[in-house]
Amino acid sequence: MTARDYDDVPGTYVLDSRQYRRGYALNMFLMSLNKAEGRDEFARDEKAYMSKFKVTDAQMDAVLSRDYLELLKLGANVYYTFKLVSHDKQPPQVMYGKMSNPELSFDEFQAMMMAGGRPIEGNRSKKEQG
Repeated sequence: MTARDYDDVPGTYVLDSRQYRRGYALNMFLMSLNKAEGRDEFARDEKAYMSKFKVTDAQMDAVLSRDYLELLKLGANVYYTFKLVSHDKQPPQVMYGKMSNPELSFDEFQAMMMAGGRPIEGNRSKKEQG
Protein backbone atom coordinates (compact mmCIF):
# COMPACT_ATOMS: atom_id res chain seq x y z
CA MET A 1 0.00 0.00 0.00
CA THR A 2 1.45 3.34 -1.05
CA ALA A 3 1.86 5.80 1.82
CA ARG A 4 0.23 9.19 1.44
CA ASP A 5 1.22 12.46 3.17
CA TYR A 6 -2.03 12.57 5.13
CA ASP A 7 -1.45 9.08 6.58
CA ASP A 8 0.66 10.79 9.27
CA VAL A 9 -2.09 13.17 10.44
CA PRO A 10 -3.89 11.81 13.52
CA GLY A 11 -7.62 11.38 13.10
CA THR A 12 -7.51 11.76 9.33
CA TYR A 13 -9.51 9.20 7.40
CA VAL A 14 -9.60 10.36 3.80
CA LEU A 15 -12.00 8.61 1.49
CA ASP A 16 -9.36 7.90 -1.12
CA SER A 17 -9.26 4.96 -3.53
CA ARG A 18 -8.04 2.64 -0.77
CA GLN A 19 -10.90 3.47 1.56
CA TYR A 20 -13.51 3.73 -1.18
CA ARG A 21 -13.03 0.10 -2.17
CA ARG A 22 -13.09 -0.97 1.46
CA GLY A 23 -16.29 0.90 2.24
CA TYR A 24 -18.32 0.43 -0.94
CA ALA A 25 -21.01 -1.86 0.56
CA LEU A 26 -21.18 0.23 3.73
CA ASN A 27 -21.69 3.42 1.74
CA MET A 28 -24.38 1.81 -0.39
CA PHE A 29 -26.20 0.86 2.81
CA LEU A 30 -25.84 4.37 4.25
CA MET A 31 -27.11 5.98 1.05
CA SER A 32 -30.13 3.67 1.08
CA LEU A 33 -31.29 5.58 4.16
CA ASN A 34 -32.19 8.44 1.78
CA LYS A 35 -35.35 6.53 0.92
CA ALA A 36 -38.26 6.15 3.32
CA GLU A 37 -38.56 2.43 2.47
CA GLY A 38 -34.92 1.87 3.44
CA ARG A 39 -35.28 3.78 6.69
CA ASP A 40 -38.45 1.88 7.58
CA GLU A 41 -36.90 -1.51 6.86
CA PHE A 42 -33.73 -0.58 8.76
CA ALA A 43 -35.82 0.55 11.75
CA ARG A 44 -37.63 -2.81 11.83
CA ASP A 45 -34.49 -4.97 11.81
CA GLU A 46 -31.15 -3.24 11.52
CA LYS A 47 -29.05 -6.39 11.13
CA ALA A 48 -31.27 -8.01 8.53
CA TYR A 49 -31.43 -4.84 6.48
CA MET A 50 -27.66 -4.29 6.53
CA SER A 51 -27.02 -7.90 5.53
CA LYS A 52 -28.67 -7.16 2.17
CA PHE A 53 -25.71 -4.88 1.42
CA LYS A 54 -23.02 -7.39 2.34
CA VAL A 55 -21.36 -5.10 4.85
CA THR A 56 -18.57 -6.74 6.84
CA ASP A 57 -19.08 -7.86 10.43
CA ALA A 58 -16.88 -4.98 11.62
CA GLN A 59 -18.92 -2.48 9.61
CA MET A 60 -22.16 -3.92 10.95
CA ASP A 61 -20.87 -3.71 14.52
CA ALA A 62 -19.85 -0.08 13.99
CA VAL A 63 -23.30 0.80 12.65
CA LEU A 64 -25.11 -1.03 15.45
CA SER A 65 -23.00 0.69 18.11
CA ARG A 66 -23.14 4.03 16.25
CA ASP A 67 -19.36 4.20 16.37
CA TYR A 68 -19.03 6.98 13.81
CA LEU A 69 -15.26 7.22 13.97
CA GLU A 70 -14.92 3.50 13.36
CA LEU A 71 -17.25 3.83 10.38
CA LEU A 72 -14.81 6.30 8.83
CA LYS A 73 -11.92 3.96 9.53
CA LEU A 74 -13.87 1.18 7.78
CA GLY A 75 -14.41 3.22 4.63
CA ALA A 76 -17.59 5.20 5.25
CA ASN A 77 -17.98 8.53 3.53
CA VAL A 78 -18.55 11.12 6.28
CA TYR A 79 -21.40 12.70 4.32
CA TYR A 80 -23.14 9.36 3.95
CA THR A 81 -22.65 8.73 7.66
CA PHE A 82 -24.92 11.72 8.28
CA LYS A 83 -27.74 9.57 6.93
CA LEU A 84 -27.41 7.34 9.99
CA VAL A 85 -27.34 10.30 12.38
CA SER A 86 -30.40 11.75 10.66
CA HIS A 87 -32.17 8.38 10.83
CA ASP A 88 -31.60 8.46 14.59
CA LYS A 89 -33.03 12.01 14.69
CA GLN A 90 -29.82 13.33 16.22
CA PRO A 91 -28.08 16.63 15.43
CA PRO A 92 -24.78 16.28 13.54
CA GLN A 93 -22.94 17.53 16.63
CA VAL A 94 -23.58 14.15 18.26
CA MET A 95 -21.52 12.51 15.51
CA TYR A 96 -18.85 15.22 15.60
CA GLY A 97 -18.46 14.82 19.35
CA LYS A 98 -18.14 11.05 19.20
CA MET A 99 -15.61 11.36 16.40
CA SER A 100 -13.60 13.91 18.36
CA ASN A 101 -13.51 11.99 21.63
CA PRO A 102 -15.95 9.16 22.42
CA GLU A 103 -15.47 9.83 26.13
CA LEU A 104 -16.91 13.36 25.93
CA SER A 105 -20.56 13.96 26.65
CA PHE A 106 -22.52 16.05 24.20
CA ASP A 107 -22.36 19.04 26.60
CA GLU A 108 -18.60 18.62 27.09
CA PHE A 109 -18.08 18.53 23.34
CA GLN A 110 -20.17 21.69 22.89
CA ALA A 111 -18.17 23.45 25.63
CA MET A 112 -14.86 22.40 24.02
CA MET A 113 -15.98 23.79 20.68
CA MET A 114 -17.19 27.03 22.22
CA ALA A 115 -13.77 27.36 23.88
CA GLY A 116 -11.97 27.11 20.53
CA GLY A 117 -11.96 23.39 19.72
CA ARG A 118 -9.26 20.77 20.13
CA PRO A 119 -5.72 21.99 20.75
CA ILE A 120 -3.38 21.70 17.78
CA GLU A 121 -0.58 20.18 19.87
CA GLY A 122 -0.38 16.46 19.21
CA ASN A 123 -2.84 16.68 16.34
CA ARG A 124 -0.51 17.66 13.50
CA SER A 125 1.53 14.46 13.16
CA LYS A 126 1.43 10.99 14.65
CA LYS A 127 5.15 11.45 15.41
CA GLU A 128 4.19 14.14 17.96
CA GLN A 129 2.18 11.56 19.91
CA GLY A 130 5.15 9.21 20.25
